[in-house]
Amino acid sequence: MRKINLEDTPPSTAPKLGEETATQAEVERKSVVDETLVSDNNDSSMKSPLPKLAIILSIVAVAAGVATGFGGFKLKSKSISILPSPSDLQRVAEEGQIKAGDIFGVKDEDTFKDSAEGYLEIGGINGEGSHKITRPGGISQTVYLTSSITDLDKFDGMEVKIWGETFKGQKAGWLMDVGRIEVLNTDAQAPSEE
Repeated sequence: MRKINLEDTPPSTAPKLGEETATQAEVERKSVVDETLVSDNNDSSMKSPLPKLAIILSIVAVAAGVATGFGGFKLKSKSISILPSPSDLQRVAEEGQIKAGDIFGVKDEDTFKDSAEGYLEIGGINGEGSHKITRPGGISQTVYLTSSITDLDKFDGMEVKIWGETFKGQKAGWLMDVGRIEVLNTDAQAPSEE
């Protein structure tokens, strides 16, 4: 706060009416100067938080944008790695060209840890699986199948070995998503129910 020395003011040309009048004029001038200085100080104190708030909000917005972009990138890279690339696939089965020894789906048999072997048929159990592999030993040995890699309809009535990932089924005892299939016999017989 700046102090103004009011005693150095030039003498008034107006006649003095008394000391009381001069003192009253000086007090009024001093109060006007004090109010101006106080209002200037209040204005400067109100201006300083706004730029700081704007800087903080800008930093938060940039950090949120970076976090969103990074999260989206990670999500995209995970969803891409779920399915194999076309170069990882063996080949697609075509009707009439399937013979014993052919392998379809993912090339690398180590990709899937679960495997089963048996007679492939169309049909699941109560909405679970689109196909099934029947094996000797009865219904307790049946594997219900889905496939996101290859069309299992083309292997109906064949003896096959499959590799895939097992999922917990609601109705099926064993539910597998098939990723690789090898044809063992194209003219196979369904196992007898025991």
